[in-house]
Amino acid sequence: MSRLILASASPRRRELLSLLGIPFAVIAADVDETQEPGESAGALVRRLAVRKAEAVASRQPQDAVVLAADTVVVQDGVVLGKPEDDTAAQRTLAALSGRWHQVMTAVACRGPAGPQCVVVCSEVAFSALSGAEIAAYIASGEGRDKAGSYAIQGLGGALVRELRGSYSAVVGLPLLETRQLLRAQGLSSVLDAAA
Repeated sequence: MSRLILASASPRRRELLSLLGIPFAVIAADVDETQEPGESAGALVRRLAVRKAEAVASRQPQDAVVLAADTVVVQDGVVLGKPEDDTAAQRTLAALSGRWHQVMTAVACRGPAGPQCVVVCSEVAFSALSGAEIAAYIASGEGRDKAGSYAIQGLGGALVRELRGSYSAVVGLPLLETRQLLRAQGLSSVLDAAA
């Protein structure tokens, strides 16, 4: 088994991590993602990423490096989770229309160098969306299992007017920070090997 383990079932995170050129195995973490009363978005995303990493690391050899991540979409201090149904997605997309929101992704790592966690916050602005555009996007089905009801790496990218921060973090795994965490755990990416 690979020394690096991605504690996520997300195909987007698998695709992003594979770009670093470090072999890894996938073991999905199963944790309760309910926001605690009074918990801020930053605290929530950090707690979930750490819990996912710990849940998988507890069943691995000491030298294993376990990487986990969690992403939340936040507007006006409110976490916009995955939509329960198309009506919830419509409400979320209407709220995002023509406005800025934040996307926070936490990456947690457990390994021989100890536990580490970093939170990356990006800002995304949607164009002003008509009711017909929102309905068409919802009908595509793309945003049904996504925080904030959209996927920037797919058709949802056509809703975005501007991005400030890390594109890969908005997708679900900030590559720069992930590479730094893995380097601290003694793992080298393709970029490190070329240096």
